[in-house]
Amino acid sequence: MGVETLATFAVAAAASLFMAWAIGAGSSGSTPFAPAVGANAISVLRAGLIVGVLGFSGAVLQGANVTEAVGGELIIGEPLTAVAAIVGLLTAAVLVALGVFAGYPIATAFTVTGAVVGVGLAMGGAPAWGKYTEILTLWTLTPFVGGGIAYAIARLIRGDRFDEDRLIAGLAGVVGALIANIGFTFLGPAGEQGSIAGTLGATTGLSTTAGVVVATLGVALTAMATLWLALNRDRAAGQRRFLLFLGGLVAFSAGGSQVGLAIGPLVPLLGSGINIPLWAVLVGGGFGLLLGSWTGAPRMIKAISQDYSSLGPRRSIAALIPSFAIAQTAVYFGIPVSFNEIIVSAIVGSGLAAGNAGVSRDKMLYTVLAWVGSLVSAFVIGYVVYTAVQLVL
Repeated sequence: MGVETLATFAVAAAASLFMAWAIGAGSSGSTPFAPAVGANAISVLRAGLIVGVLGFSGAVLQGANVTEAVGGELIIGEPLTAVAAIVGLLTAAVLVALGVFAGYPIATAFTVTGAVVGVGLAMGGAPAWGKYTEILTLWTLTPFVGGGIAYAIARLIRGDRFDEDRLIAGLAGVVGALIANIGFTFLGPAGEQGSIAGTLGATTGLSTTAGVVVATLGVALTAMATLWLALNRDRAAGQRRFLLFLGGLVAFSAGGSQVGLAIGPLVPLLGSGINIPLWAVLVGGGFGLLLGSWTGAPRMIKAISQDYSSLGPRRSIAALIPSFAIAQTAVYFGIPVSFNEIIVSAIVGSGLAAGNAGVSRDKMLYTVLAWVGSLVSAFVIGYVVYTAVQLVL
């Protein structure tokens, strides 16, 4: 490896670390525990500490899919060069950092995607329309699906039709079933992921499908029974523990999804004379997320938890369940997704179930404009800056 190649990669890696810090301080570090903080289930500083550790774990164990998608599936025909990666990462990181310090949740996925596509097209690459369709479909459906499910769950919990404890325990069973079927690197063969249900199902002696179903039901019933017992001992404490557990799941999922936004542009460089395994890059990206969560996330946690809606434990639970499901769907399909969009939509949906309680319409309007503006700005700036750099070089 030549000195020039090593130096260029080092600059790109530094830009990637800055991007990871910005994501940890903004999207993945602030959103997972914002509903729990808003419900007074955990302090702001403790939330930032825990989300950093869980985000790091998610980055290492689930980050490969989105990382490879961002690095190689957004542009056709022209793999990103080191200079393009640097320009794209710095463009996105600066915009996200500005959002963090201004107190507005810039959509990280929008920003990184726009910047990478901008520099990729400036390089002469072709648009990956198929991937763009997948991404835009998820981005468009997220507010309606996440907010709608959160609204429905919150209405059910608030209503008199079902016993509250049984309903929340049933929701824990649904979450358990989801956990049983998400992918983890350490459960699959080399280069692949495996699930808890698949691993346990293989020990039952049944067919693959039957084994997965039995294992899924087992995990779901265990989760349901555990929370049911906790709720019967102390309803408030049981709800608080379930809420914190959900926040942890969303934090883990955030790491698995968001790390790819920071280190994805480095992936094309790994096969060009730089022999660094993907897992090592994932660890580096996860470390950047952790630093961002510990040093910059508290400001955004406070903004999201207090400015969008006044949520109690029940509505916070309603917001986090669809957030976890959508996040894991994005991880599975390798689609960069905005956690700010997921969480904010779910918070608003659960807040509306209480008759528009505490939802700031002005804040929501500014946030949506920030999301759209971040995508367009990142694309334009990335394209222009890379073109200018090429003219100079």
